[in-house]
Amino acid sequence: MRLIVKPAVSPLSGRVSPPGDKSVSHRAAIFGGLARGTSRIEGFLTAEDTLATLSAMAELGARVERDGRSVEIEGRGLRGPGRPLDLGNSGTGIRLLAGALCGHPDLFGASVELIGDASLSRRPMNRIIEPLAAMGARIESRDGRAPLVLRPGPLRAVDHELSIASAQVKSAILLAGLNARGRTQVVEPGVSRDHTERLLPAFGVAVERAEGRAEVMGPAGLDAASIAVPGDLSSAAFMLAAGLLVPGSRVDIGPVGVNPTRDGFLRIVERMAGSAVTRRPVAEAGAGAEPVAMLETVAPDQLAGTRVPPAWVPLAIDEFPLIMAMAAVADGATVITGAEELRVKESDRLAVMSRQLGRLGVRVEEHADGATVYGGRVRGGGVDSGGDHRIAMSLAVLALVAEAPVEIADAEWIRTSYPAFVEHLESLGARLQWQ
Repeated sequence: MRLIVKPAVSPLSGRVSPPGDKSVSHRAAIFGGLARGTSRIEGFLTAEDTLATLSAMAELGARVERDGRSVEIEGRGLRGPGRPLDLGNSGTGIRLLAGALCGHPDLFGASVELIGDASLSRRPMNRIIEPLAAMGARIESRDGRAPLVLRPGPLRAVDHELSIASAQVKSAILLAGLNARGRTQVVEPGVSRDHTERLLPAFGVAVERAEGRAEVMGPAGLDAASIAVPGDLSSAAFMLAAGLLVPGSRVDIGPVGVNPTRDGFLRIVERMAGSAVTRRPVAEAGAGAEPVAMLETVAPDQLAGTRVPPAWVPLAIDEFPLIMAMAAVADGATVITGAEELRVKESDRLAVMSRQLGRLGVRVEEHADGATVYGGRVRGGGVDSGGDHRIAMSLAVLALVAEAPVEIADAEWIRTSYPAFVEHLESLGARLQWQ
């Protein structure tokens, strides 16, 4: 489907409540299905990716009931599924499930196949296959990519050092460690999202943490829990950016999770827009809770180009297409380095975003590990999402300040993470139309 976005003719205004956090929703669904008893999840993200993970847990034997954004999931032990588990477009779902299932004793003697769509099947899986194999896992792949065939069996604990900070790889190893005897430790060269380390204690699993390190002792079972999923900062970022780009706008967003291991976008925005965004803390309490805030946005006179510190890249890994879009209208150049991980997301985000910005008249210099975006004017015209939900939404936000309408091909991918994206932008005064 094509999404046509017209330039804004007046300031945006209003309040948006973002959808539930995608990363936390995936983990809550998996942990709830593994746990003993009935878990309750409020604020669950009802998007294609997270619903695929929830469906996979049902195929593995969990009882799942969903009423809107409320989910009740009863863990009843795991069983070998009668068909492949389809994780759709979800890298988080397939990688975390590979770790959780490859040594689960309920599945010894069974075979579990994890599959996904064409985009997911192009993404690298050796980054989890290799450390899990070092633990004794038997995983077959297609040249290091999905589909993955797991043949669960006994695992051994490991100390593993990651070459690149990655929450998905770290989480896969820690979840496998719950089925190994002894201490499993993961050491990272930098900071990555800590949702797994925050959430496991809510399900009764102790996690030892220090800077750059996390460890679990196995074997360890999970107990049922009640979880409140915060609003997703990666989704809220699009509404925040719209409020910053369109002159005169005032947009409030929240409540939204502001976990310090993924607030890099807010740090970068502070460099580009000064004090245009105000955080008002709401709450943080209980095991597994995430810091939550309201975000109040007042459009600045002009965004400023900036140099993004490489250490911030893992803290804003999902927001870089949007950062590049914002940089397209900033004063001066925005330089991104140390971001080679963007090449193995749902698309090669550096290449695809650079090409699409170029089609809108924006000067971009693409590097092996990043890009330099030179701010200026943005033409209208036709662009393509490259089958990537975050690129589609980033281009839609940028289109609000283009000189003419922008038509985005393959925009339906938005539904994988933010089904209400168009509705929310329209509620602020934007003009969009599906075609």
